[in-house]
Amino acid sequence: MNNLDKQYTDLLQDILDNGVEKKDRTGTGTLSVFGRQIRHKMSEGFPLLTTKKMSFKTILTELLWFLKGDTNIKYLVDNNCHIWDGDAYKNYVKHWEPMIEYIDNKPILTQEDFINKIKTDDEFAKKWGELGPIYGKQWRSWRTEDEYLDGVSYFKYPPIDQIANLINDLKTNPDSRRLMVNAWNVGELDQMVLPPCHYGFQVYTRELSYDERFRLYVKRDKPAYPLNVENINEYLTLIEIPTRAISLMWNQRSCDLFLGIPFNIASYGLLLEIIAKAVNMVPDELIGNLGDVHLYSNHIEQAKEQIGREPFELPKLVIDKFDENNHYIGDMDDISEYNINQFKLESYHSHQSIKAPLSN
Repeated sequence: MNNLDKQYTDLLQDILDNGVEKKDRTGTGTLSVFGRQIRHKMSEGFPLLTTKKMSFKTILTELLWFLKGDTNIKYLVDNNCHIWDGDAYKNYVKHWEPMIEYIDNKPILTQEDFINKIKTDDEFAKKWGELGPIYGKQWRSWRTEDEYLDGVSYFKYPPIDQIANLINDLKTNPDSRRLMVNAWNVGELDQMVLPPCHYGFQVYTRELSYDERFRLYVKRDKPAYPLNVENINEYLTLIEIPTRAISLMWNQRSCDLFLGIPFNIASYGLLLEIIAKAVNMVPDELIGNLGDVHLYSNHIEQAKEQIGREPFELPKLVIDKFDENNHYIGDMDDISEYNINQFKLESYHSHQSIKAPLSN
């Protein structure tokens, strides 16, 4: 069953029918609605749209980059992920344009040359590939209060690793209502190339029933004969059948519906799978709370084309417990150590991709 593509194309149609024209930061112009929601049961398949072809590796690379706490595009570029190229290049051009007459008439690099230099020149990449304290910095190293001594600033407290804290809290207090991660650091927004669009998420867990746990056991181990165990619940726990289900809800202020939201849905679905793996829970429901949901004026015809397509069944995601060197890392708490080769997407069938320009 694929209810996700239907929800998404209904939202495209909603904007075409009810959207109001609005100006925007990029100067492109949009049709916009406010306050919408996407809900998906992870048991129905991995939430990657099928009404147009999606690049799973690009989505995966960006999320692993966030989880590493990285904010420099060098890792992305080296792994052929280019969704942040325009933001880094724009920051580079913004710096040099006012001074062009003072740099011996040397031309500002084209975006293609800029990215090639990021690949090949580590010092250049260190300076110009940096995007400021965006998602990875806030998720893994939220800056805390400073202390001044003789006019010099020192950290009074160590930075906060929100992801590590979340994993620990899920293991020690899974019914907490404080299982949250925030990227909207108002004290550092002006240092970011782009303030967070998806600015925070919350997770929620519930206990699985005996029937749910037993179905998981049958699905995983496929027993060929009836169990002869006195305390079946204890046995299921012994063989690491999960005791809880976990859901994730993210909040997003600005929602580029045609290009951005399909990536965001899959990315948070992937994050839910990764967190569930780290704490041995079952991915349950994925929820997106969407603020300003918009179609850029140069995406209208593409949206109409996608609305007319019939969806395929959703794919399945497999996260292998071993890396490419056959090293077991399935139980590691530090999910920043996961690597691209551990993730496999099975049975992904889709319509062809639909090209659309990105507005930076």
